[in-house]
Amino acid sequence: MNRKTKEEYYLNLAKTIGQRSTCFRNKLGAIIVRDEQIVATGYIGAPRKTKDCIERNNCLRRELNIPHGQRYEICRSVHAEQNAIINAARAGVSILGGDMYLSGATAEGKKLDTFPCFICKKMIINAGLKKFICTTKDGEIKIFLIEDWVKQWQENDLVDDEDQYGVDQNKK
Repeated sequence: MNRKTKEEYYLNLAKTIGQRSTCFRNKLGAIIVRDEQIVATGYIGAPRKTKDCIERNNCLRRELNIPHGQRYEICRSVHAEQNAIINAARAGVSILGGDMYLSGATAEGKKLDTFPCFICKKMIINAGLKKFICTTKDGEIKIFLIEDWVKQWQENDLVDDEDQYGVDQNKK
């Protein structure tokens, strides 16, 4: 019997959760696991009770030709990672020391590197998560220790990150 690893299991669940995304560009889902229990989930979507891109039938960032990974203040959506952290807070659930899983694809189903953007990375660090596990465009699983991000940013600037969200999508 070929049993899935825990990483594969949680990443498959995250990808499924991402199918609820209302973003025209990407369908990403996030899961936060603490003590081997799923404590929060999130997907890309507009803030509660506001119109999303599907309801408006357009993507403002696409209309303005904004590349992936840039100018997130001009976006209707909240990222999957942010929504998972927010949903945990709304439920009064501690995520301190937990792990976040992120997976999904483009809206067309193409694999992509599901690295967090800089805004999400800062939130993940401040939320006190321990690990970030994601999928790559090559179908690999990548595991990051959050403490390594902090050390890298202490030594370099955040723009020096090797694994930046959107870089693979902006290459055409």
